[in-house]
Amino acid sequence: MTHIPLALYIHIPWCIRKCPYCDFNSHAAASGLPESAYVQALLTNLASELPHVWGRKLESIFIGGGTPSLFSANSIDELLCGIRALMPFRPNVEVTLEANPGTFEQDKFRGFREAGINRLSVGIQSFNPAHLQALGRVHNREEALRAADIARTAGFDNFNLDLMFGLPQQTLAEAMQDLQQAIDLQPTHLSWYQLTLEPNTLFYKQPPPLPDDDLVADMQFAGQALLNAANYQQYEVSAYAQPQQQCRHNRNYWEFGDYLAIGAGAHGKITHPADGSVTRYHNYRQPSEYLQHTPQGNARSGTQTLTTADLNFEFMLNALRLRDGFALPLFSERTGLSVEHLQTGLDQALQRGLLSVTGEQVRPTEHGWQFLNEVMQLFLED
Repeated sequence: MTHIPLALYIHIPWCIRKCPYCDFNSHAAASGLPESAYVQALLTNLASELPHVWGRKLESIFIGGGTPSLFSANSIDELLCGIRALMPFRPNVEVTLEANPGTFEQDKFRGFREAGINRLSVGIQSFNPAHLQALGRVHNREEALRAADIARTAGFDNFNLDLMFGLPQQTLAEAMQDLQQAIDLQPTHLSWYQLTLEPNTLFYKQPPPLPDDDLVADMQFAGQALLNAANYQQYEVSAYAQPQQQCRHNRNYWEFGDYLAIGAGAHGKITHPADGSVTRYHNYRQPSEYLQHTPQGNARSGTQTLTTADLNFEFMLNALRLRDGFALPLFSERTGLSVEHLQTGLDQALQRGLLSVTGEQVRPTEHGWQFLNEVMQLFLED
C-alpha cells in the first residue's frame, strides 16, 4: 500500500456552556470534570484501534472539543505520555490543542507546552462585545486580546485564531475591524469563515437577524484582500496561513489521509492494507455512554465501508476545498482507484469552466471557486 499519512483526532466534549450556533458534540460542564476517567478511556480507546494501524507513525495530533483547555495540564501530559507509549510519532509531529480565551491562564498554558502541545487553535469568533454576547461566548474582548500574549509567553510560536463573519447585525466595517484586530495579533494561521445556521442549534430554531447575501459577499471579498495584503495565503476555503505555517493536521483531512479518532462522538477514517478498503467509523456520542462502553474495547457505535461511489465523491469533496486543488495521482494513492473514475465529472467541470487541469494538477477556476458546491455535485453518482 502506498504510504498514507496517519493522524490522530482526540475529542474532549465539555465546554463552559453551549454556544447557540454550535453543532459540535459539546456538553456544558457540570462541576468536576471526570478528567482522570476520561483520559484512561481515551488511552483504552486508542489501544483498541491499534490493530488497524500496526507499524504506522503519527504525523499529527489534534485535541478538539468542546473546550479541551478546560482540562488540566497534568491531564493533557498524562494523555500525551500514554499515546507516546502506544504509538510511534514522526519527527516534528504537530500537536494542536483547541482553547477558548476564557480558559487562558499563564501557568496552565506553560504546562500544556511542556506536555508536548506545540500548536494552539484559539476560538475568538469576534472581538466586538455586542457580537460576543450575541454568540453566547464566555470571554470578553480583553480576554481575547490577552490570549495571544499568554500563548506567546507560554512558548507557543505557532497558533491559529478562529474568527467568524456574517454575525447577527454585523456591518462591513465591524467585520473588517474584527479581522484587522486578529491580524494585528500576528497569529501564524487564521481560520476565517461565515457563520452558518446549522440544524440542532438554538440559532437554527430561533434565527437571529443576519446580514444579507450581498453584504456577506462584500465582507468575504474585502476580508480576503485584507488577509492577502497581510501575507496570509488562502490555501483552503476558510484557512489562511503565513508562509510554511499551514495546518498539517487539517491538510491531511483535505488530502484524504487516514486518521484515528478517540473520544466521545469522534469520527475516524482508516485504509486497510490487506485489501485497500476504506472505513469510516464513529464513537458513542454521549460522554456517559462512551465512558461505559470504552473499557470493554467497544467505543465505536458505527462503522461504514466506503463504496467506489463514496470514495469518488468524498475525495473530491475534501480535495477541492484546497485552493491549489490536487495532483491526479493523489486520487489513486488515497482511494486505490484509477483516475478514470473521475473522468465523467472532470469532463463536465472542464466544459463548464469550473475546473482547470494543468499537467496532472486539478484546481478550481476562479468561477469554480465561487461555486464549489456545484462542482462537487458533478462527482456525486446517483
